[in-house]
Amino acid sequence: MFPSIDESSVKSADRHERAAILQIADIKPANPRQRLRLGELLVAQGVLTPAQLEGALNERKRSGRRLGRILVEDGIATEEAIARALAVQLHIPYLELSLQAISPAVSRLLNEAQSRRFRAIPIDEAGSAIRVGMADPLDYQSYDEIQRLLGRHLDLVVVTESRLDATLDRLHSRSDEISGLARELEQEMQIDTADAEEAATGAALDEAPVAKLLQSLFDDAVRSRASDIHVEPQERKLQIRFRIDGMLVVHTEAESRIAPAVVQRLKLSAGLDIAERRLPQDGRFVVRVRGHTLDLRMSTMPTQYGESAVLRLLPHDGGLLELDRLGMPAAILAKVCEFISLAHGMLLVTGPTGSGKTTTLYGALARMNSPDAKIVTVEDPIEYRLPGITQVQVNEKIGLGFSTVLRSTLRQDPDIVLVGEMRDKDTVETGLRAAMTGHMVLSTLHTNDAASTPIRLLDMGAPRYLIATSLRLVLSQRLVRAVCTQCTRPYAPTAQESAFLQAFGGAGDAIAKGAGCPQCKGTGFLGRLGAYELLDMTRSVVAALNSADTQAYMDAAHCEIGQLSLANHVCELVQSGRTTVSEAMRLIGHSHEAG
Repeated sequence: MFPSIDESSVKSADRHERAAILQIADIKPANPRQRLRLGELLVAQGVLTPAQLEGALNERKRSGRRLGRILVEDGIATEEAIARALAVQLHIPYLELSLQAISPAVSRLLNEAQSRRFRAIPIDEAGSAIRVGMADPLDYQSYDEIQRLLGRHLDLVVVTESRLDATLDRLHSRSDEISGLARELEQEMQIDTADAEEAATGAALDEAPVAKLLQSLFDDAVRSRASDIHVEPQERKLQIRFRIDGMLVVHTEAESRIAPAVVQRLKLSAGLDIAERRLPQDGRFVVRVRGHTLDLRMSTMPTQYGESAVLRLLPHDGGLLELDRLGMPAAILAKVCEFISLAHGMLLVTGPTGSGKTTTLYGALARMNSPDAKIVTVEDPIEYRLPGITQVQVNEKIGLGFSTVLRSTLRQDPDIVLVGEMRDKDTVETGLRAAMTGHMVLSTLHTNDAASTPIRLLDMGAPRYLIATSLRLVLSQRLVRAVCTQCTRPYAPTAQESAFLQAFGGAGDAIAKGAGCPQCKGTGFLGRLGAYELLDMTRSVVAALNSADTQAYMDAAHCEIGQLSLANHVCELVQSGRTTVSEAMRLIGHSHEAG
């Protein structure tokens, strides 16, 4: 309960009187029974101006969004500022949930649905009371309902909504439920493999334990911010791993005999041939998880102990980052924006699978998207949806490949063409010719760095003159794990780490490392950052490429890249405390030479 309020007077009051009693604050409403309003409170605390409040209230009427969400999403006020203002006004503490140890037993006094509905979480016991964090302590109806459900006095603290959601995601992870469903599936299947296949292909698919297990698995993957799910049969167990922030972590282990049922059910969902277990297969399917639509790309591979499956998770409604919010160095961003203003030419974004290449290309596309530009994309799969552009899904099974679609696209009179990937000689040549004949072409290619990209195009059979006349920019990128902002600490590098940083002109005396906290699950990392390098195909680089002397070209390319190298950018991220020196060394490699 609120510290300065007499408990007996609150218990004996009706709901409206209780609301008035709880409004013990510096501001007294004209009507003592009127509910204290968040907007008025924030104006009185100096968090908002009256004009900002009026604008936000008008937006609430128009969109139906909650006032607090409008203030945060429109950048008018931060969640923490709002929460601290509420705490000061109501004379209750503000609590940073990410730094708080929460009792699992106490937190489960409210189930997940109740916690999300009330926007509240039981934290621990405080004497005879239960300490409860609420994102909206002015929601007296929820307060009453929580007190009724818990049957105890409440000791309120204010928390931010984003930290509350993240904490609930962490506490209500479904790994225990998944393990239980795996055991249930084992019991239903008996011992032999035929039963496993029958469990996966039976009549009541949606009610079968295998279907429930997979739905729970997808739900947990979304909670964990996983980009991939790896289903890997081993000799004595089935291992399921998630790739989170680029690193694989073991999520679930179960009896190996359920592996065929799990993979068969996934193959059914993806429309693959369940009788074919000797050859790799690829497919995709769509699922609904936590109110969001996910496109799952699936790849199967026969292994020593059965079929392995890897699923890439692609949210349909994932937010599209603007080009200037991707974290590119200013000099690289300026050159990319300069290219966008041109009428024709090719931009290639290179890097390994999962390095954010498509995100970068769509950031550029969003900037170029206008009513007077015809934009066509050729993709496999379509990862983002942009209004006003024509998007084509490649389907190799019916002969609708990249090169076929690209040739047809050029007959649609496009100004800008995005090709998901330069996979073969025909696609490369068609794309380069389109860039040479008045079209803007954006695409991706798998290479180790920017300098080697033209050499890779030559290896694929592209004519040297086409590369020299069409290719304008090569942007190479990687993703590195970001230091968790909640537990970041100064870090003294080892002698080896200091030498590594000094090789790239950096000092080693102001770097950081995450200590590990509940928010980052003890890893010290939360999220990922882009690291970039850029090769501008200038006259000198093109001349070196045309000379047919590979070493002369590579020397000219590295000279042109100069300070805009991947190594320099990732070391700048280390110097600013945004990633660690160990991440930089993992990305660049111990033997990478400066310059």
